[in-house]
This record gives sequence, C-alpha cells and structure tokens, in this order.
Amino acid sequence: MNNLSKLGAQLVEIWKQLGVSQRVSVISATLVLVAGLGSLAFWSSRADYSLLYGKLSDTEASKVISALDDAKVPYKVGEGGGSILVPADKVYEMRMQLAGKGIPSGDGVGFEIFDKPNFGISDFVQRANYTRAIQGELARTISQIDEIEAARVMIVIPENRLLLDKDKHPTASVFVRVRGNTQLQPSSINSIRFLVANSVEGLSPNFVTVVDNLGNVLSENNENDSISGLSTSQLAAQRNLEQYLAKKAQDMLEKVLGPGQAIVRVSAEINFDTTSSTAEKYDPDGQVIRTQTKNDESTIATTSSSTSAVGISANTSTDTNSVRSGSSPVNNSDNHKTTSTVEYEINKTVSSLTQAAGGIKRLSAAVTVAAQYDGTGTDRKVVNRSPEELDKLKQIVIGAIGIQTGADNTRNDTLTLEELPFNDEFATTMTQQLDQQQQRQFWWDTARNFVYPALGLVALVVLLRIFKRTPVQEIPLGVPIGKLMGQQNGNGNGNGHSHWHPEPQPGVVTVDVLNRLIKENPSNMSQAIRDWMNRGSTPER
Repeated sequence: MNNLSKLGAQLVEIWKQLGVSQRVSVISATLVLVAGLGSLAFWSSRADYSLLYGKLSDTEASKVISALDDAKVPYKVGEGGGSILVPADKVYEMRMQLAGKGIPSGDGVGFEIFDKPNFGISDFVQRANYTRAIQGELARTISQIDEIEAARVMIVIPENRLLLDKDKHPTASVFVRVRGNTQLQPSSINSIRFLVANSVEGLSPNFVTVVDNLGNVLSENNENDSISGLSTSQLAAQRNLEQYLAKKAQDMLEKVLGPGQAIVRVSAEINFDTTSSTAEKYDPDGQVIRTQTKNDESTIATTSSSTSAVGISANTSTDTNSVRSGSSPVNNSDNHKTTSTVEYEINKTVSSLTQAAGGIKRLSAAVTVAAQYDGTGTDRKVVNRSPEELDKLKQIVIGAIGIQTGADNTRNDTLTLEELPFNDEFATTMTQQLDQQQQRQFWWDTARNFVYPALGLVALVVLLRIFKRTPVQEIPLGVPIGKLMGQQNGNGNGNGHSHWHPEPQPGVVTVDVLNRLIKENPSNMSQAIRDWMNRGSTPER
C-alpha cells in the first residue's frame, strides 16, 4: 500500500506540474485508449449468430423457441418470426438435438401418428389415421420443391364395399403456396400430380387437382377418352412443337448476332386426323394362268338288226337261233371328244396406307433481327444490313425450322424476316440502376467493414496534431542543481569521481538540459532521479 500511495502521490505531483495543453493531450489519449479497448471488448464479446431454421410456421417456430429455452441457448428471431438464429458454434449441435425430438416436424401429421400404440380403436379411425398420415407425408414432400413454400394435400378414398361402383374412384386435391407469387412450371405441376397418384392406390394422375395460393387451377384434364382431354393434348403438342422450332432458330441466330438480338416465333398447323386408305390397281397387259382344265372323251357304240319271226323262237336261246342270228347285220359307231378350259387372272396391285396423327400441315415463321448501331449517345445511328446478310440469316432460319421453299413448297410455308431497331431504353436504364445499386452496396459494405479502423485512425491523427501544436514548456522537476552536483562523487555505485563538473545554477532543469545530462552521465542522473522521487517520503539530511 505504501508503494501504491507513493506512486499515486508522484503521479499527482507530475500532473500538477503539467501544462494545460499537455493535460488535454493526456486526457485525449486516455479517452481514445479507453474507447478502443471498450469497442474491442464489445465486439469480441458479441456472439456470431447463424440461421438455425428459416421459413417456419408460427406453430413450428414456437416449438423451436420452447426447445431453445429449455436448453438455455440464446437466440434471435428474424423478421416475420419465420427464421430463428443461434450462435454459430451451436447451430449443428442444436439441429441434431431438435431432430432427435422431432422438431420441426412440418405442417400436418405424418406416419409418426402410428408410433404410439393404440389398442381398441375402430377400423374407421384406423383408415382415417392412415389417410391423414399419407396427406401429411405428401405435403412435406411437395414442400421440398424449390418453387413451393408450403403445401397441403387432401385425399378422398371410396369406402370398401362388397359391390364395387366403377364410377367411384380415389381423388386428390393439392394446395400449394408458391415462392414470390410466381407461376409453377408445367414440369413441376406434372411431377406433383404423378407423385400424389403413385402414393395412393388406384389414383390416376387425371384425378389430381393442383391449385395455387392465387386461386389458379394449375392442373388440366388430360384424359384421352374425353373431348376436352383430347383438345388439351393437341394444344399442348402444338405449343411444344412451336416452342421447339422457335428455340432452334433463335439459338442459331443468337450465336451469330449475340444474345437478345433476334426474336423468332413459329406457328404450326398440325394434322391430328388418323387416315387409312386402300388402293387396287389392275394391269390388263399382265395375265397369269389361274386354272387350266382338259377333258378327253371316247365313245364306241354297236347296233344289230334281227329278221327272225316274233314268237317263242325269237325269245328262246338255242344254238339254232344263235347261228341264225349271227347272220343278221351289225352297225358299229366310234366317237372321240376333247375339251380344254383355261382361266386367266388379271394382274392386280393392292396397297394400304395408314397415316398417324401429328403430321405438319403448314409452318409460318416470323423473325425480327435487331438493327445495328454506330456511335454512342446522341450520335448513335442505325446502320442497315445488306440484302446478302439478310438472305443468309433467312437461310439459317429455313434450315433450322425445315420450311419448304420453291417448287417443293407443297404446304405453302411462309417466312418473314425483318430488321428493326429494338427498344432497349428500359434495359439500359435497369442496367444503370443495378450498377449504381451494386456500387452503393459495395461502398456501404466497405465503409461498414472499415469504419472502426477508420475511426481509430482519425483519433490517432487528431492526437498527433494536438501533440504537434503543443508548445515546448519548461517542466519544473524540482531537482536542485547544487544537490545533483553534490551527489556526483558519492552515488553508492563505486564510481569515484566524475569528469563532468557543471557549474551550480539556481532554478530548475528543463527537459532539454535533463536529456543532455542523462546522455552524458546516466549513472549519476539515475541516482539523482531516484533520490528526487524519494524526497517526499525521506527527509533530507
């Protein structure tokens, strides 16, 4: 305590001997030092918060906050209450702990409803719980799509009965909340419908309806048996063909002209009729033997005339009668007949042609090419392309789309290519605004990151200027020259005599004189300063 009191007394004595400007300099330096140390301690003690969970519902956010309170982990709630931040070193640890508790579980109930055994429940309740579990799991799965913020699924399953009704089938409805109130892509809509249909037994994708938060019905009836379904499929096929052909031509033009320098639109007429035709062609000059028949007939006939009397003798066969009859005259006849029949087949060609739907009946394309500019600002002028360049661009579109030209144009295809100046004022303005915004954000981030070093540097510069403006003043250190000279011969350090003998002068010693004395004889000056510091406690002899 004595040493501390001595040090305090010495500091108070030194403070009394300082000038006003010197006191201001010391106070300023002390304040700057204290402010710097306080800022450093404040920023070093602040915890770096990171996102634990984002875009939570109010129910899930309350569960997470309750779990953090039980774990005594500090947290911050983001804007809107949907995001929760915790210290960066606690993020992964808390995620694992909350996952072990089933938090966040998402909206709805999933298959965890069957984790707790329930005895004695009816079959109706069991089937209702199963439907709730499927709805909850599907809603959670659909919410994982990047374009969707939240989803709900409702499934209707007919009751099991002995007599089945073919008109009753499962149906499902899906409600989705899209991020940023944008339209879902057709591919995402189809994926949702097939996901739900393949998760429910007997459910067809045509009976899954998708509705967004803006009240738009996103699903379409693609049932091929209905007229509306057929029309929708035909329209989708035509739209896909037109977009495919337009993209092919536009990609080739942009490779030549640059991005955004060409616009291509294609209109296609598709034949959706399925036709079947059969043709028969006869060739009278080409004959082929079909059948050939040949009949050969030969007939021999013998006729005799009898002159015997009619009676018993004529009817009785005796030798005498036989001899007598041999002398009767006999007539013989021989006939021969040949018949030939030949049938010929006329040459015939039968052809059958079946034409499926989807053939292109006609193509029409409209192409707009951005005009070239020369100069900048007010001197910017349009430079038209030559007819040869426009014809080359037209040939590129013809080859990419497959438009018929000349004598082969049986479909009456048309192509229009025009060079027009594009209105890029809006794009230029938006680009300038984005550039300015990026520059402001860059400078703001830079200033925010270097504001504290800059403040410290400014404080240091101000302190240095204050020191430079401080005039040199004589500080009365209270060391008598005579006493200092008197102790040069006996300082207790074993030094005998000193070679320095200044003349004793009354008054005080200035800083310059004191520095010169220390440089010339440091041992004597150290002893003199030690004696001067101890003069307040030890009386002089």
